[in-house]
Amino acid sequence: MSELFEDDEPQGSSNAPEFSVSDLTGSIKRTLEGAFGRVRVRGEIGRVMHARSGHYYYDLKDDKNVIACNTWKGQASKLSVQPEEGMEVIVTGRLSTFGPQSKYNLNVDEIEVAGAGALMAMLEKRKKALAAEGLFDAGRKRQIPWLPEVIGVVTSPSGAVIRDILHRLRDRFPRHVLLWPVAVQGQNCAAEVAAGIKGFNALPKGGPIPRPDLIIVARGGGSVEDLWGFNEEIVVRAAAASDIPLISAVGHETDTTLIDFASDRRAPTPTAAAEMAVPVRRELWVTIQDMRARIDRALSGRMDQRRQRLTDLSRALPRPEQLLDGPRQRVDQADARLNQALINGVRNRRLHLSEAASVLRPTLLRDRIGRGRERISMVSDRLPSALSRGTAEKRRDLDKLSRRLAPERVSRGVAQSRERLDALTARLSRAALTQQERRTAALERSAGMLEAMSYRKTLERGYAVVHDAAGGIVTSVEGAASIHRIEFKDGDVQMSGGVALPKGAVKPKKAKSQKTAAPKDSGSGQGSLF
Repeated sequence: MSELFEDDEPQGSSNAPEFSVSDLTGSIKRTLEGAFGRVRVRGEIGRVMHARSGHYYYDLKDDKNVIACNTWKGQASKLSVQPEEGMEVIVTGRLSTFGPQSKYNLNVDEIEVAGAGALMAMLEKRKKALAAEGLFDAGRKRQIPWLPEVIGVVTSPSGAVIRDILHRLRDRFPRHVLLWPVAVQGQNCAAEVAAGIKGFNALPKGGPIPRPDLIIVARGGGSVEDLWGFNEEIVVRAAAASDIPLISAVGHETDTTLIDFASDRRAPTPTAAAEMAVPVRRELWVTIQDMRARIDRALSGRMDQRRQRLTDLSRALPRPEQLLDGPRQRVDQADARLNQALINGVRNRRLHLSEAASVLRPTLLRDRIGRGRERISMVSDRLPSALSRGTAEKRRDLDKLSRRLAPERVSRGVAQSRERLDALTARLSRAALTQQERRTAALERSAGMLEAMSYRKTLERGYAVVHDAAGGIVTSVEGAASIHRIEFKDGDVQMSGGVALPKGAVKPKKAKSQKTAAPKDSGSGQGSLF
């Protein structure tokens, strides 16, 4: 069949060049990139995909066509506006092709919002979405502290804003200020501002760096694009989640950003934020003095009222002489009645005595004495029987006690006492033995540690100790001439003039418990080597 087709088609019927697929796609790529090297395209962003690698893949469309766009990770960090679905933008980039899928795409390295209207529309859309989550609710806003000890400021360290805030605080009421330096516009603005708010909230109370009582997020005026970093969602969420009260002072009075809705209070300017943060010290001093004067006046007035009231009440009181007239009269009357009362009392007592004497007649006394004697005789008659009964009871009690103290009971008590004594003796012996074992073990451990730390262990590893004639240790080259004896692990070597003596001079080491005899003088002026 291949031959049939070759016969059917005449040789050299077409002059068109042949391309491979790669050659054709490469030619298209070169032609497309040459004709459209760098272009600016206006349209609406459609589907946006942010890959885990950091690349952006999205569509740019109008009412008729769509072009695929991509922004690599290195380019995304430099974009002033992040791509979002529905944004009307002007993108700048390089047109290229993707041969494996026969597609062309626009590699975007710059995105601009197409007009303030589109930017404000996107801002309004974001504002509604965040408001629906409750981030702008008035119930979430907290009271600004009246006189904060520490104020944290999130702004640029090189701008005029921080100088204005410090100058205003110094004029009104100087406070301790902590600055968190951030970029106030550009790609890094939103991330750094959010990190500053979270960083101040993360400071521990009582730590080495004081935790602010109030946060001010400030920036000077600018265009919508310059202030766009304060409209980012990350900044709004950080402001809403702040545990520390926050004042937003972004732009001028007519500028409005989304952080203003999430903050606890909005200031029209950074200077106004400093005025909101602290009161005027002079005005506070005047207010305190005024309140002190009012307190003094109130106390003086109250004292005058009390004094006048006391004076009015004292007028209604009688004179002291009048108060004592009645008691004096009663005393005089009682004194006048006292003499007659004494006479009447003596008279009554004499009458009672006479009546008692008439009752105590002799016969009556004799009758009473007789009755007393009868009672005494009756008691004396009952006394012997009572004594006998008491003696019998005592004897019975004594018998019971003697039976209780029988010999067998006494022997049992003695046996029990001996058993307790034996048990205590055994416990004492065991305790002494245990104590002795502990002491022995501790002594053995100490001996082991002493042996392990002894210098003789070092001698066993091949070292030696060099002594001079006085028995000291030679530790340097200067003392080499005075070497008298070298100590090894198995004995000593006597030295003379830096030369070892004959082998017979080597002596084995003696036990520590043996005492070395003192050298005897041979009379030649030289001591014994041993």
